[in-house]
Amino acid sequence: MNKKKTGIQFGWVALLLLATVWIIVRHQQAPGRYQTAQGLIFGTLYQITYQHRDDLKPAIDAELKRIDGSLSTFNDTSVISRINRNEPVIPDTLFLRVFRRSMEISRQTEGAFDITVAPLVNAWGFGFKHGAFPDSVTIDSLLQLTGYTKVQLGSNNRIVKQDPRIMLDCSAIAKGYAVDLIAELLGKKGCNNYMVDIGGEVVAHGLNPKSGYWRIGISKPVEDSLARNQELQATLTVNDAAIATSGNYRNYYYKDGKKYAHTVDPRTGYPAQKDILSATVVARDCMTADAIATACMVMGTGQARRWLRQHPEIDAYFIFTNANGENETFCTDRLKKILK
Repeated sequence: MNKKKTGIQFGWVALLLLATVWIIVRHQQAPGRYQTAQGLIFGTLYQITYQHRDDLKPAIDAELKRIDGSLSTFNDTSVISRINRNEPVIPDTLFLRVFRRSMEISRQTEGAFDITVAPLVNAWGFGFKHGAFPDSVTIDSLLQLTGYTKVQLGSNNRIVKQDPRIMLDCSAIAKGYAVDLIAELLGKKGCNNYMVDIGGEVVAHGLNPKSGYWRIGISKPVEDSLARNQELQATLTVNDAAIATSGNYRNYYYKDGKKYAHTVDPRTGYPAQKDILSATVVARDCMTADAIATACMVMGTGQARRWLRQHPEIDAYFIFTNANGENETFCTDRLKKILK
């Protein structure tokens, strides 16, 4: 009798354990609800939508703080700021990855993308330091401090400059890299469905809250320094893509009736007076897309299209001005499949 009772009790205990394990497994596998994290980094807004059972904003903010402490020129204590002041600092892994990729893209684009452009961007009033409208003599002198071949990694991975006045600015690649890192964080946390948007640079994966593909809008290039105009030129429908857009229609000023936009050509020292109004790039990662979008703005439609033919792994959508002053668009063939 006791043996029978013990057997029954054991059976109930085993059943209870199985039920508990089943509940735990179901909880772990449950995708959770869609949540949104918002805030500021690099002087711009970020918005991250993700599906998870837990609140991941603390982890997201911690990662963004780590990135800011490495790559933000607006943070006086960051690694890049200390390098610009020629302080004895050993770069962290975040900075090193961006620096190495920047050098690769600079070589690929023959200097159209260049993180040593900081003194010129500052001189034109578009950087992390406020400058006055520079004259040709100033531009010529600053060009002596510009050029990706004038910096390199030395011993202990320290940055070696040909001239101590050379300054680095990763603003045309750091946002994209930050997007990649947050997407990587979400993936490690078990998120299958998310969209990371930092200042218009985006990684989208899986499905949106309505169980459809993510829709990424491309704004019409209307002069709008306050970003109030939200009219779209086109929409990309994606479920696994890294996208970056660069444009000259929001950050600009006029002097003597001439428009000067924020994209500075590192090769000439002057704002790029090209025909492209907006360049949207889709690449294997957002860091690459971010840098290539800037390079395309510098190159202009003709050179950029030739470059894209040599790099079929990159897709792009341009809004540009034709010879008659009318807006036209260009789109790589593969991108047309997800464009609406």
